Amino acid sequence: MYKKIVLSDGDIPTHYYNLMADLPFALDPPLHPGTKQPISPDDLAAIFPQALIEQEVSAQREIPIPEEVREVYRIYRPTPLIRATGLEMALKTPARIYFKHEGSSPVGSHKPNTAIAQAYYNKMEGTRRLVTETGAGQWGSSLAFACQKFDMECKVYMVRISFDQKPYRKVMMQLYGAEVLPSPSPATNAGREALRKDPKTPGSLGIAISEAIEEAASNEHAKYSLGSVLNHVLLHQTIIGQEAKKQLGMIGEKPDIIIGCHGGGSNFAGLAFPFIRDKLHGSDIEFIAVEPESCPTLTKGKFDYDFGDTSGTTPLMKMYTLGHDFIPPGIHAGGLRYHGAAPLISALVEHGIVRAEALPQNDVFRAAALFARTEGIIPAPESAHAIEMAIHEAIKARDEGRQKVIVFNLSGHGHFDMSAYQAYLEGSLENGRKESSDGDKMSFGVAC
Repeated sequence: MYKKIVLSDGDIPTHYYNLMADLPFALDPPLHPGTKQPISPDDLAAIFPQALIEQEVSAQREIPIPEEVREVYRIYRPTPLIRATGLEMALKTPARIYFKHEGSSPVGSHKPNTAIAQAYYNKMEGTRRLVTETGAGQWGSSLAFACQKFDMECKVYMVRISFDQKPYRKVMMQLYGAEVLPSPSPATNAGREALRKDPKTPGSLGIAISEAIEEAASNEHAKYSLGSVLNHVLLHQTIIGQEAKKQLGMIGEKPDIIIGCHGGGSNFAGLAFPFIRDKLHGSDIEFIAVEPESCPTLTKGKFDYDFGDTSGTTPLMKMYTLGHDFIPPGIHAGGLRYHGAAPLISALVEHGIVRAEALPQNDVFRAAALFARTEGIIPAPESAHAIEMAIHEAIKARDEGRQKVIVFNLSGHGHFDMSAYQAYLEGSLENGRKESSDGDKMSFGVAC
């Protein structure tokens, strides 16, 4: 029995895998926010470098990874695939549970996989500064790290609730040389408008995106960088699934169930997309994207065109959405507090290829505590959503007497989330649902 399956530096993927090449259906095109007509590459040139624009629309199955990017990947890749033997024993399940440990990167999450690539492509086209948003801070930390590697400036608008809850993520970004502002901030028109509407707003990723895009578009030496949702971001993350396929093959395993938490979609896509290609070619694999009950984009959102930000400055994308003005409760899984979802993942859910599930915060932290006690790793609250669903499926396999192979993405560690764990241990952690005035769960709608 293998506990840890480790690859060598030479096994780092040489190409990104593009699921667009194998989709059995066409995606609806993004629309210009002003004309509502399909956007052209020129429409994106003000905020993205040409190389990333080309990747965004590419139908090429494999896209080469520049050697300069692979060299930085070597700091932490390949990441280990670990069998959760302690968790299996605690659950008394015949299922074999594996997790891809992306929390072993320098910033403790999967986000550098695309941050490094985006910083490189921007640097090659003369960009001096990257501007972005971040929720819990994993993405902001990753872009700050990547910019430091390529000698670029970095500015991060951090969602205020996470800015307050996770001060050490802010310190990490600053150590890498980034400037960090709480969002909404008085530095942009979008921020000032959000503060005017609600001076005590916890903020949202949608507002922070508006602020970052506004600044990037007004500075000729700056570009905008996004940590999830867009095709090129999901593309860069597929090195996770490619490595996992090779690792499972080394021990003769084939997955029955692939699980990832879901906010915008990057870490779920990174693990799942290379395996979804197998499913499209006949393999019997179940895919589960797991989100918080308090921000149930895939499970209660509407599949429709909507803006990716609060101010309505981004292209309109066909996706599952709760409405671009939706402000989620201040749950601790800040990376999952997004009103929309990647169009690619939304389409996979709509076509029944991926199943979506929503979980309450306390169940997620209970799973995280069990994982910490059985596997020794304290997971990020985001990753704990995948852990709770893996536990659910393992118990189901136990009850059915079936030896399933379950693989999930441990997308980050929880070392900066001790206040949340303290609240859980003290019994003061709330589930984070929004309630209507009559006490029922609120309904979610789209406000385009």
